[in-house]
Amino acid sequence: MVSQPIARVVVDIALDREFDYRIPTALLGAVHVGARVSVPFGRRAVQGYVVGLADHSSQPPEKLKEIGEVVGKKPLLSDKILELARWMARYYCCPVESAVRCALPVVVRKAKVSWKERQFARLGQISPAEFAALLKKARKQAHIIEILRREEEMLVADLVQRADTDAATVKRLAEKGFVVVTDRVQERDPFGGEVFLPTEPLPLTDEQQKALDLCKAAMDRPDKPVLIRGVTGSGKTEVYLQAIEHCLRQGRDAIVLVPEISLTPQTVERFRARFPKEQITVLHSHLSEGERHDQWHKIRNGESHIVIGARSAVFAPVQALGLIVVDEEHENSYKQDETPRYNARDLAVVRGKLEQAAVVLGSATPSLESFYNAQRGRYALATLSRRIDNQKMPVIRVVDMRQEAIRAKGLYVLSARLRDAIQARLDKREQVILFLNRRGYATHCFCAKCGYVATCSQCSVSLVYHRKEEKLSCHFCGHHEPTPKICPNPACRDPAIRYSGIGTEKVEAAIQKVFPAARVQRMDSDVMTRKSLYREILGAFRVGKIDILVGTQMIAKGLHFPNVTLVGIIHADMALHLPDFRAGERTFQLLVQVAGRAGRGDVEGEVIVQSFTPFHPAIQYARHHDYLGFYEQEIELREQLRYPPATRMVCLMFRGRNDTKVAFYADALAKELKKHVGRDVLMGEPSPAPLAKIHNYYRYQLILRAEKILRLTETLANILPTVKPPEDVTVHVDVDPLSLL
Repeated sequence: MVSQPIARVVVDIALDREFDYRIPTALLGAVHVGARVSVPFGRRAVQGYVVGLADHSSQPPEKLKEIGEVVGKKPLLSDKILELARWMARYYCCPVESAVRCALPVVVRKAKVSWKERQFARLGQISPAEFAALLKKARKQAHIIEILRREEEMLVADLVQRADTDAATVKRLAEKGFVVVTDRVQERDPFGGEVFLPTEPLPLTDEQQKALDLCKAAMDRPDKPVLIRGVTGSGKTEVYLQAIEHCLRQGRDAIVLVPEISLTPQTVERFRARFPKEQITVLHSHLSEGERHDQWHKIRNGESHIVIGARSAVFAPVQALGLIVVDEEHENSYKQDETPRYNARDLAVVRGKLEQAAVVLGSATPSLESFYNAQRGRYALATLSRRIDNQKMPVIRVVDMRQEAIRAKGLYVLSARLRDAIQARLDKREQVILFLNRRGYATHCFCAKCGYVATCSQCSVSLVYHRKEEKLSCHFCGHHEPTPKICPNPACRDPAIRYSGIGTEKVEAAIQKVFPAARVQRMDSDVMTRKSLYREILGAFRVGKIDILVGTQMIAKGLHFPNVTLVGIIHADMALHLPDFRAGERTFQLLVQVAGRAGRGDVEGEVIVQSFTPFHPAIQYARHHDYLGFYEQEIELREQLRYPPATRMVCLMFRGRNDTKVAFYADALAKELKKHVGRDVLMGEPSPAPLAKIHNYYRYQLILRAEKILRLTETLANILPTVKPPEDVTVHVDVDPLSLL
C-alpha cells in the first residue's frame, strides 16, 4: 500500500473505470474534487477529472504516475454534479466518464473557446477650447467627440464605422485623454439586442394559487416533486414565473427545462419580460460555441440565477439550486438517444433530491409514469382544470376519413369539413394551424406495374419523396437520391412511377391549390435552415402576415396565438398503430396538445381531427379532453400486461454490420442472463427490432421487465462484462426506454 495524496481520475476516454494518480507536492493545494487535470495515459497526455481524493492507493508505487497539471483556476464539476454523475452511471449502466461528458459542454471540456474581449470607448476630459481647436484642425477627431457626447459608451469598432474613420484616429484621441478606451469582456448573448416589454405578475385563479402554494411549500420542504396537470391555456407558465420569483427572493437559483430547442425563444421572451435580462441564461445545442462558453461560465460564476434550456440544462452549474421546472414533462425529447440514455425529467427529480431543491413537473397530458407516481402519493398533485379568463376549451370534431375517401373517390388530403372550416376562418380574417407529423411530399415511391418500392440502401425503411428538390430521402440516415423517371427494377423499367402517402409538403401544396389567395407557410425541419428562421416565421404569424401555418411537431406545443381559431389534424392515426405499447398514449398526448393551440383568444376554437380509426379510445378521449378517462383505461391495460409504469423496463439494443453476428451475440447474452434472473423478471427472446436496419447497422433487441429497476440494472452490470461481444457488435442499455422501434 502506498500512503500519499492520491487523486482518483476519470479520463476523457470511454473507459468504465477510475485511475489513481499521485498528487505532486507542487499541486497539493490545487487539486480538488471536480478539477480538470492533465494526466499521462500510456504514451500521451490526456484530460481527466478528479472524482475523489484519498491518502493511499491499492496500486503498487511503481505503477502510479503523477498528475501533470491542473487545467483552469476553479473545478468544473461541483460535488453534487459528480454525485449525480455517479447515480447516472449506476442507474443507466454507463461509465462515470460518459455521465461526466453529459454534464460538461464540449466547448467547456476542450477549452477551445475563451472570453471575447472588445474595446469600448467613452468620452474623456476635453475643454471647450480643446474641442474648438479640433473643429479647426481635425474634423474627424471632433466628429468622434460629438458622437461620444450623445452616447454613454460604445464599441470602438462601431464608433469607427459611424464616424467613417479608423482605429488610429481613436487611439490619438485616447493618447490626449479626450477619449477613454477600455478592454472588457463582451458577453455573446444569443438574445442580445432584443427588446422585451416588461410584464407584471398576473392575478391567479384559485387553482393557480393552490398550485403556487404547493410549489412554495416544496421549496421550503422539498420532500417530493410537484406535478401540475393543467389543461392547455390554464396558465401553468404564470405559476412557474411566480414560483421562480419566490425562489429568487430566497436567494436561490432556478432551472427551467423545455422539451424542444424551438420552444426556448418564446420561453425566454416570457421570462425576460418578467425578470432582469442579466439574471437569465440559455443553454441548448443550437448556440454557437462562443455563446455556449459564455452562458455556461456566467452560470458557474454565479452571475445568472435563472437557466432556461433543453435537456442538457439539467446539468447547469448553478450555485444555489432552489427550483427545477420541467415544462411539458411528458415529452420524449427529454430522453437522450445516445449513451447514456438518460431522461432529463428523471434526472431533475434526482438532482432536486441531492440538492434539496424543489422540482415542479408540468403538462396538460402528463406521462403515465408521472401521474402514476402522483396517484400513489410519491408526487404532490395540483390540477388546473380551466383555461384562464374563462376561455372555453376548443370543440373537437372527428372526421371519418374512410367515408371521406369513398366520397372523394380516393384519399384526399383535406376533408370537405376541414376545407369548409378553413374557408370560414379566412373569410373572418382568423388564422389556421394544420398539423401533420411527417415531412416531405409523399411517403412512398413505387412502380404501379411490378410493385417495386424505393427503399433506403442503408436502412429498412422506404424513401420519402420531396417534390421541391425532386429527390427521395431517408429520414433516418440522411441518404438521398434523384427521383426515378422509370422503374429502377431491371426486369421492369416501366415509366409507371407513382407516389402515395402524405407529408407537410403535400399539405402545403393542397392548401395553395384550394385557397390560392391565402398566405401559407410551412414549418418543418426542411424549411428551418437557419436558427433565426423559427422566430421570424412565428413573428410573422403573430402579427397576421400568415393566414395558414402548416407544420410538424414543432408547432404542436407551447404556442400562444389568440387569433388561431381553427386547428386541423391531417392524419391522427399516424403513430397509433406503431409496434410500441406507448402508441396510444403518444397519440392522445399529441392530439390534446395540438388541439390546445386553438381558441386561446376571445373567439371559441375548433379542432378538426381526420382519422381512419375515429373510434379508437385515444382519439375519443382526446375529443372530450378527458385525461383521467384515458389514464384509467390505459393504466388498467398496462397493469394487465405488466408494462410500465406497472413494471420497470430495460431494452438491450444490439447493433452490428453483420446480421448473423448480431443475432448470435444477442442469443448468447440472453442465455447467460436467463441463468441469473429470477422468476420475478419477465424476459423475452432476442428479435430483430421493428426498424431492423439503420445506418447500415443491423439491430436486435431484448426486453426485460421487473417490479424493481435495480433488480435489472444490477444483474446487467454483473453479466455484461462477462459476455464479450464479437468484433463490430455493440450492445446499448436503455433503462426506461421511451421507444421500442
